[in-house]
Amino acid sequence: MTVKPEMMYGTLDLLVLRTLEALGPQHGYAIAGRIEQVSGDMLRLNQGTLYPALMRLENGGWVRSKWGTTENNRKARYYSITASGRKRLEQDAEDWSQMAGIVEKVLKGAF
Repeated sequence: MTVKPEMMYGTLDLLVLRTLEALGPQHGYAIAGRIEQVSGDMLRLNQGTLYPALMRLENGGWVRSKWGTTENNRKARYYSITASGRKRLEQDAEDWSQMAGIVEKVLKGAF
């Protein structure tokens, strides 16, 4: 399944923040690869989806970036979560869990 931007807007931010919290600083390709791996390749991220999310997170102060060198000796921008990003991750995860519970109730018909 390819990720649809309209479906993933807030969810992608949450997944990126969680990935950076778990793994520490990562470049975009590694972030995408890890999300795809953890999802069992059910989520396929492309640059047109991931990089705007990283820019949005950086502009919001939730991640910061710096240039570094990859394991393949290529220049890449490495992203890391900030303290405010950790707070946002905690709140977004709580909100997402609550919303997922509500959606599940509605889908099961438990009004």
